[in-house]
Amino acid sequence: MNNNERSKMLGTMKMSKLVPKVSVPIMISLLVQALYNIVDSIFVAKYSPKALTAVSLAFPIQMLMIAFSTGFGTGINSVVSRKLGEKEMSEAKKCAGNGVFLEFCGFFMFFVFGLFFAKSTFNLLTDDSTLRELGGSYLSIVCTCSLGLFMSIAFERLMQCTGNTVLSMTTQLFGAITNIILDPIMIFGYFGCPAMGIEGAAYATVIGQCAGMILGFFLNQIKNKELRLSFSDIKPKLERIKNILTVGIPSTIMQSISTVMNLTFNMILLSYGEVAVSVLGIYFKLQSFVFMPVFGLSNGLVPIVGYNYGAKNRERVYSAIKTALIWAITIMFLGTIVFMIFPENLLALFESEGSGEITAIGTPALRTICVHFVLAAVGITLSTVFQAIGKGVYSMIMSFCRQLFVLIPAAFVLSELGGLSAVWWSFLIAEAVSLVICLVMYRRVDRRIFKWM
Repeated sequence: MNNNERSKMLGTMKMSKLVPKVSVPIMISLLVQALYNIVDSIFVAKYSPKALTAVSLAFPIQMLMIAFSTGFGTGINSVVSRKLGEKEMSEAKKCAGNGVFLEFCGFFMFFVFGLFFAKSTFNLLTDDSTLRELGGSYLSIVCTCSLGLFMSIAFERLMQCTGNTVLSMTTQLFGAITNIILDPIMIFGYFGCPAMGIEGAAYATVIGQCAGMILGFFLNQIKNKELRLSFSDIKPKLERIKNILTVGIPSTIMQSISTVMNLTFNMILLSYGEVAVSVLGIYFKLQSFVFMPVFGLSNGLVPIVGYNYGAKNRERVYSAIKTALIWAITIMFLGTIVFMIFPENLLALFESEGSGEITAIGTPALRTICVHFVLAAVGITLSTVFQAIGKGVYSMIMSFCRQLFVLIPAAFVLSELGGLSAVWWSFLIAEAVSLVICLVMYRRVDRRIFKWM
């Protein structure tokens, strides 16, 4: 199938086949990424419990980098997919090039942060000198060497725009597998490599990202002919940048909220000790095995909805949403079952030898938090629809309500009233409130936009 046929299938293939065809490769690649995040934490935990806490405290800043890279990527995906649906092939390519320019700007911002502010920022997170030293070194490396993260996301999204998610999956798998292989070698010092501890984990991460970037660039230029870039395409133009940022900034803010949420939640949990902080970090690693497939589904949904919205095909937009909801709810339901039945087995992977603290605190935490998974499936899917049609502000409103306006106040109040065991219920409360708001906004979109397509 050539690239023109591949993009046209977004507007013609039966939706029950199209959604999995586009989304499953992304889901697989994101699952592998989730795997290497977990493997990274497992190796770090075996190296030192302090190192695991340091990585958990650094995780919100990493989430911020991911927020910018994937936020810009969502803008690229939405704008380029709509241009392809409108048959404006030349403009689609120039928008893609401007998207790559934006991703480089994101890298440069975090390069400066990592060079001058990473260690001092980490000093604000804890008074423990060991955690400061470990976390500051880790954070400096992953920020200053983040070019691979930003550029790999850019090229992955360009391939997703044309429905070529197998190529996108290939780049993500290559980067993730590289990271997994290098982790034990660089952390513990095998095959002649010096043992670098937590710094080894950081270097393994950025080398994996660079590997994905290099492969992504060559695959896009060789295989993804509709969006093959030249230097003239990368030249920034205000109107194109604005169109990408209209979707990208709300998406970035939406995901950046996770950083604020995580930092604030850690501050609440620190009053219960370092183990509680580690449990939250472990939860986010483990839940990625459930959420990443749904995010992969969402990434696949953006070009499908964006293309058919651009082509003014209302029935296919509805069909895509319905199909994605079925998939997302099923995935989240299965994830809930696993978290309910096997929390001890999952948490045991992160225990230091002879310790059982993480399992003792984490078991009730996982069983409580996972109750909200099915509600999250609906919210994530509809939030993706908003992004695909250029209504990223609606998604941003949802995230503010879920992760700041409801979750943090609820966690604080529950902490005061019921202690650590009660804090975890704040996830369910926040998800329920945000879903109600989401359904109200979707009804508005349906009445004012979809009905008139």
